[in-house]
Amino acid sequence: MAILALRPPSTEITLATTSPDTFVGLHRIFCVGRNYAEHAREMGHDPNAEPPFFFSKPITAAVPSVATLPFPVATENLHHEAELCVLIKTSGANIDAADALDHVWGYSTGNDLTRRDVQAQAKKKRRPWDMSKGFDQSAIFGAVAPVSEVGHLEGARIRCDVDGVTTQSADLSDMIWPVADVIAFLSTLVTLHPGDLIMTGTPAGVGPIKRGQTCRVQIDGLEDAAVTYAP
Repeated sequence: MAILALRPPSTEITLATTSPDTFVGLHRIFCVGRNYAEHAREMGHDPNAEPPFFFSKPITAAVPSVATLPFPVATENLHHEAELCVLIKTSGANIDAADALDHVWGYSTGNDLTRRDVQAQAKKKRRPWDMSKGFDQSAIFGAVAPVSEVGHLEGARIRCDVDGVTTQSADLSDMIWPVADVIAFLSTLVTLHPGDLIMTGTPAGVGPIKRGQTCRVQIDGLEDAAVTYAP
């Protein structure tokens, strides 16, 4: 049986860790929608009406915290979404919530960048909105810190600043579905594997980033995820 190599052998996507010269391979990116009550309300939804739902970004969307990026194409309404990200270390399906945190390698800050205008048009036409979330360089990540270094971050603050002005500010305990429940629920839908990364939802205050602006996501105990867009 012949297997065609349709991509270069050196295309593994990795994320930096807080240990010098140490990287972790990225397998898949899952994102949780509407996991903070106030954000669900600002988007016009009842936070108590449904269980968590998930969507994906391609791993090629992943970018480390960087100095400057070109502004994304095909949008005039780019939004930031500050998120806690969870990196899985061991495989599992139908994981019990009581055991879920045992599957976590570490945590990072993340920014789930969104073409809000593209998303709004897709929703209006009842079409999938993959291209509003899964475009090039649409997931900015800080360095991943292992659990052995930072613990499980219960009660940490999460915030987002645009040009130094705070736009999002919340506590991780404000999540509707805590990290353990998110892992447990997702594992009933897909088998989780090492290198899977889960973006756990964003608090209220999502808003635009414009050309020339700097956006910084901060979570207590973790390295920032920051990006500046070229004018």
